[in-house]
Amino acid sequence: MGDLFDWALSAVQGKERWRNSTPLPWTEEKARFFAALRAFDGYLASDAELHASAEALFQGPIADALGHVGQLAMLRRLADSPTRGENFFVAKIDLGQVGADQPQPVQPFR
Repeated sequence: MGDLFDWALSAVQGKERWRNSTPLPWTEEKARFFAALRAFDGYLASDAELHASAEALFQGPIADALGHVGQLAMLRRLADSPTRGENFFVAKIDLGQVGADQPQPVQPFR
């Protein structure tokens, strides 16, 4: 996932490149993911020129990341350790809130 958001950032910066990074230990990989997501979000929120269209970003790295999240959810269910669903339509979402600390679900699916 870190590679996906590094790729997305490089695309919007006009220097598109893909790298297959060697996975880091879990704690470091989580930090890397949130740093990549924060950098991508920060660039999108800035006044800098976007060198990739929203359509290409959603069709490419963002759709890929959503697919991976679905795969993880499926694997957790298969391992008898499901995550609780959340209704993101009514979730408390704030601009720039891209770290690990997130608000509690406001309306979980049951």
